[in-house]
Amino acid sequence: MLKNPEKTKNEIVAWIRDYFEKNGPECSAVIGISGGKDSGVCAALLKEALGKDRIVAILMPNGEQKDIDDAKLLVKLLDLPHAILNIEGAFKGMADMLEGSDELKAITGLDQLSTDTRVNLPPRLRMATLYAVGQMLPHGGRVVNTCNRSEDYVGYSTKYGDAAGDFSPLANLLVEEVYQIGEVLHLPEKLVKKAPSDGLSGKTDEDKLGFTYATLDHYVLTGECEDAKTKTRIDHLHKINLHKLELMPSFPLDQVEHE
Repeated sequence: MLKNPEKTKNEIVAWIRDYFEKNGPECSAVIGISGGKDSGVCAALLKEALGKDRIVAILMPNGEQKDIDDAKLLVKLLDLPHAILNIEGAFKGMADMLEGSDELKAITGLDQLSTDTRVNLPPRLRMATLYAVGQMLPHGGRVVNTCNRSEDYVGYSTKYGDAAGDFSPLANLLVEEVYQIGEVLHLPEKLVKKAPSDGLSGKTDEDKLGFTYATLDHYVLTGECEDAKTKTRIDHLHKINLHKLELMPSFPLDQVEHE
């Protein structure tokens, strides 16, 4: 865990300022607010680094979101410019298009969205929304990736959804370290320590993963895991999801002989 969370918080703030000096001195930071620890901590870091007037917070429920009040509480506490953009219409439109195609049914053998599609489509629509908002701003926007190291390690994110973004303040922090930064920022424990969930299945992230973030954090840091079955599962998830963290493979043209 972090030896000096205050020092690390200050270093992240300085890093964010440096990023914007190099990649958009007049740009705003565009962030999706879910009401959980990662978006909350990122939003508070951005406010300290840039000031509230250079942050655009977007709440994106898909129809009804049970914990939308937590997201509203966060933007109120931080006094952030924000908008609520419900993606339900976009989601239903995409679903109707996919499920209404006879050609696609013949290819997939399905007449409705698969479970994976239903789970991953909303995060991708949300990311598309954030980039659309960024391009509507007078001086442009840079989209925040709010993922943390623990979730990235086991691929608990959606490729081109919440795993996308222009810069990532928390990518090298474990879940417990995000908690530490949240405490330094004096965010309410209700938001920082809330059990993360996808808002769809009724289960927490830890329930779906099959192990706790504390177990995962310890394994990532030390390579130690007392339960062999859990270790095998973590290793498996890490291996099959590495493609989310690596650059897109490209054909090495320099190995081809040219005339």
